[in-house]
Amino acid sequence: MNTRQQQLEAFNRLLDIMDDLREKCPWDKKQTLESLRHLTIEETYELGDAILNNDLQEVKKELGDLLLHIVFYAKIGSETNDFDIADVSNEICDKLIHRHPHIYGDVVVADEEEVKQNWEKLKLKEGKKSVLEGVPKSLPALVKASRIQDKVKGVGFDWEEPHQVWDKVQEELQELQVEVAAGDQDQIEAEFGDVLFSMINYARFLKVNPEDALERTNKKFIKRFQYLESKAGQLGKPLMDMTLAEMDVFWNEAKKMQ
Repeated sequence: MNTRQQQLEAFNRLLDIMDDLREKCPWDKKQTLESLRHLTIEETYELGDAILNNDLQEVKKELGDLLLHIVFYAKIGSETNDFDIADVSNEICDKLIHRHPHIYGDVVVADEEEVKQNWEKLKLKEGKKSVLEGVPKSLPALVKASRIQDKVKGVGFDWEEPHQVWDKVQEELQELQVEVAAGDQDQIEAEFGDVLFSMINYARFLKVNPEDALERTNKKFIKRFQYLESKAGQLGKPLMDMTLAEMDVFWNEAKKMQ
């Protein structure tokens, strides 16, 4: 691994390159905070894919892409005299020190749960009116639900035992079935949302990341379906001309292979 000096030299090299690009490259010169936003989101998802695939070389690459974006934003901020990369770094350093009094102060904690609880209490003392203020509005719904549940748990609003959460799942499923029978589409959607929210809550008690679990299933489905497509192609028969029974044969083959 590189020494601290080598790490600093590498980061300084990136800062120098960013200065060059911003001054000389037509594309880089035109970028704004807003124009980079969707690209940053895309890079974040690519990093997430690399992590799920356990592809460490790709993780390294995607981390570099994200680091470039951070440096890019800071460079733009420096041009308007609002902030630069030192301000960004010092801001997070100050926050980490303040929110880790068990490391940089005299607070004693027993475990990670107490760390999380202290974190939420400190944020409220910093002026936040709600523990849910830190949940971005633009998060995908599934991720947002997980973050909401984590946040309220930090202040003690939580179930005590996993079986209580499972009972809630069963309750929400029954309520969904009532609305399905009634045929009210708006209420069906509302109750379906409650089922999903309670399942995400149950995943937390099982120590399962619901986003990772669903993406794992997505990848599994894609592999099996593409196997089915491949077999259909070998037969020279379009999928739409195959019966479900015929497709099930290859689907089950794909399941056995996995």
